[in-house]
Amino acid sequence: MPLSDHEQRMLDQIESALYAEDPKFASSVRGGTLRAPSARRRLQGALLFVLGLAMLVVGVAVKATMIGGFPVLSVLGFVVMFAGVVFAITGPRVTGGRDRSAAAPGSPRQRRQRGGSFTNRMEDRFRRRFDE
Repeated sequence: MPLSDHEQRMLDQIESALYAEDPKFASSVRGGTLRAPSARRRLQGALLFVLGLAMLVVGVAVKATMIGGFPVLSVLGFVVMFAGVVFAITGPRVTGGRDRSAAAPGSPRQRRQRGGSFTNRMEDRFRRRFDE
């Protein structure tokens, strides 16, 4: 259910007040968003899944991989399978959230392309923190 205009304005006011009061906390809470996984990332996740499946089967079939009757290699294979699925379905995090995703003029991506010294970049960051 989408927010009404009044609720959206109230939420924006609360967000800007939070940034004004404690910008470091607000930026840490905001986090980032997840992007869709790329085809390469999906392929890598699928390969991890297949490797984990092979480890699971070998761990059950070969008695030498068991420690005291506990199939250690099989459990490790399951963990690798799970990690492969998680890796395949999630994408990398994008820091900055919804309103900073575009490369607007003056954005950090634009500043990096222009270059500049380390101290200039640090001064720009310092100014941005107190301007928000």
